[in-house]
Amino acid sequence: MRILLVGAGGVGDAIAKIAARRSFFEVMVVSDFDLTRAERTIAWIEAKHGSQRGRFVAAQIDASDPDRVAAVAREHGATHVMNAVEPKFVLTVFAGALAAGADYVDMAMSLSEPHPTHPYEESGVKLGDDQFAQAADWETADRLALVGMGVEPGLSDVFARFAADNLFNEIDELGTRDGANLVVRDENGAEMFAPSFSIWTTIEECLNPPVVWEKERGWFTTPPFSEPEMFDFPEGIGAVECVNVEHEEVLLMPRWVDAKRVTFKYGLGDEFIGILKTLHQLGLDSTTPLSVRSSGGPVQVAPRDVVAAALPDPATIGPRMTGKTCAGLWVTGTGTDGTPREVYLYHVSDNEWTMAEYDAQCVVWQTALNPVIALELLSLGLWTGTGVLGPEAFDATAFLDLMALPIAQGGYGQRWGLEDRLTGG
Repeated sequence: MRILLVGAGGVGDAIAKIAARRSFFEVMVVSDFDLTRAERTIAWIEAKHGSQRGRFVAAQIDASDPDRVAAVAREHGATHVMNAVEPKFVLTVFAGALAAGADYVDMAMSLSEPHPTHPYEESGVKLGDDQFAQAADWETADRLALVGMGVEPGLSDVFARFAADNLFNEIDELGTRDGANLVVRDENGAEMFAPSFSIWTTIEECLNPPVVWEKERGWFTTPPFSEPEMFDFPEGIGAVECVNVEHEEVLLMPRWVDAKRVTFKYGLGDEFIGILKTLHQLGLDSTTPLSVRSSGGPVQVAPRDVVAAALPDPATIGPRMTGKTCAGLWVTGTGTDGTPREVYLYHVSDNEWTMAEYDAQCVVWQTALNPVIALELLSLGLWTGTGVLGPEAFDATAFLDLMALPIAQGGYGQRWGLEDRLTGG
């Protein structure tokens, strides 16, 4: 396996660092528009692990240009393109991989467009629609595009497949629930507003109309931050208020897993929601460039890019962050014994540990872990397929076993949890 990693930001950097401890691939080309970022990632790996004998190579790439993506993939003989850039570049990297004859993996799917007249009732162009529309092209080329293979989406979708195959006869709801007790402090020790993930992506997810799926109704939308609920997260995180947010799980799970309802709720907090609402009221969430006066004359600037530039890079806030983040899936329905069952399947990432082991903050590290596991399963032939497929289309047990197996036994040493909530287990 020869991997072209597109993007050496927070998640891309963590993907390379996690992969450096594995032997399933021949070469990983770490590429970025800013070549120095790719070189910095490789320098860290070599300082940590010694010479990699050419296993990691840096390259410059323009993710907005499918021809450039294809050219870099061909130049290095890439068999797989791992997309680790902003979702706005999904379709160009996706096209470049197919043109190069490579398989493809991403962690976020092609962007949505709200319904033109009823945005808070009906779905318009849904997340991933543009990728699924090209499934026949990937099948004809005998190539695989594994989409939504991060942590959320990704691990939560693996949990959905596992629950359907092993825990339930009938599923009432698949509810992804994500919460944390993370705190970021400034140089003076005061709490500061610093999103742990790309603010560009966060704005896209949180201010777009959330999507819900119901078997009797299909996909429909609600207003942002709807249906608040308190959800109790494990391992000391505790109760966090979660609200509906647009996310890929709701668009992926119903395609492969039988359930009556699918939702995604995220623990944002009142301050975060208030800031996002203010950005929206001021038009600072827009991606449409505005003409801004400068000493050199008018320049075109997208307001959302200004917000992103003004905030700390999520890849750099790890040393100032404390706490844990939890990604998981709450499932209700009828268990295999015919009685009501309610479980929460989850994985917790501790920032102190990820910083010590990988010099990566816990949210980006947790996101990065899962595509590396998926790539290893693809290399082993334990996951196979063609076309455009989500994580639910593959064997969940193989993934979770490799994830939890101790490192000394060839696994990743990452325990995942299962709480049987009706029994308090």
